[in-house]
Amino acid sequence: MDLDMAQVRAFVRAAEELHFGRAAGTLGLSQQALSKRIARLESLLGTALFRRGGGAVRLTEAGRRFLAPARQALAAAESAIAAAVGPDRPLRLDVWGHLYAPMRTLAQVAEHAGELTPGHGRDLPSVTAALLRGDIDAAFGRVHPPLHAGLAHRLVRLEPVDAVLGADHPLASEPALRPGQLAGSVLWAPGALDRLDFLHRFAHRFGIPTTATTLNLGLAHFLAEVAEDPRRFSLLPADVPLPDVPGLRSVPLVDPTPLYAWSLLWRTGSGHPGLHTLTTAFAAQAGRSRWLEYDPARDWLPEPPATPPADNPRRDLPPVTRL
Repeated sequence: MDLDMAQVRAFVRAAEELHFGRAAGTLGLSQQALSKRIARLESLLGTALFRRGGGAVRLTEAGRRFLAPARQALAAAESAIAAAVGPDRPLRLDVWGHLYAPMRTLAQVAEHAGELTPGHGRDLPSVTAALLRGDIDAAFGRVHPPLHAGLAHRLVRLEPVDAVLGADHPLASEPALRPGQLAGSVLWAPGALDRLDFLHRFAHRFGIPTTATTLNLGLAHFLAEVAEDPRRFSLLPADVPLPDVPGLRSVPLVDPTPLYAWSLLWRTGSGHPGLHTLTTAFAAQAGRSRWLEYDPARDWLPEPPATPPADNPRRDLPPVTRL
């Protein structure tokens, strides 16, 4: 009996989600395609793996027995591929959160991070699906816990964020601002807030109204829209160079300082040696640049920075220096 790894992967994902639609989405498949793969696997095995009915999906006893060895089979297949390709294959890495320039942070560890093949850049759901399919080895951006059971992450940087506003904004001449002072302004977003978790949570926490651009043509165009209205502002990491937009100001935020949490994300059980090299490079840079310092009395994060999701072991997260 020869197992089809695509069918086994479809089963494992459906068993973890207990929802065929969500499982199909993580694999980049239609629900119909995922159902067909599982049906073929059940036919091959001669037994049902799922019990469907009443709007719920449950594993049968055979499905529960099959799940652990199915996961092991997938891990063995990935190890076999890695052995055949060899240890010198570059680590395939994708990014998201482009408003905050993720490649700028990666560039600071690139010299010691081994060979990387950057991806096209996308959003977190797309990156998650690509990781689970094995299309990429790792990803870098802001993680939104809880994570999928098949993924792990490591916090690598907490980055202070400034308010960016136009010269005509009433607060443009202030040397620093408390987030609450911006409650009378409008947070200008580069897209829908439900896809911009950090901005959404910041606005909710400090009672700031929001609106979004209707056409995002890049950072310079976006910030020019900010500068043209004296009510608008947005948020950018403190050391991101501002584009050449007339009248643009960057003002530090204090009491508290918002911190943007960057993380590495990878598939649990991945054996690519480049992952260890990359995480080691990040840890060394974090120590040199004090990237993981956090004072809850001085700083603000949307969630505690060192609390792992229930399905991820704490060893995947480095300690955060609390001042």
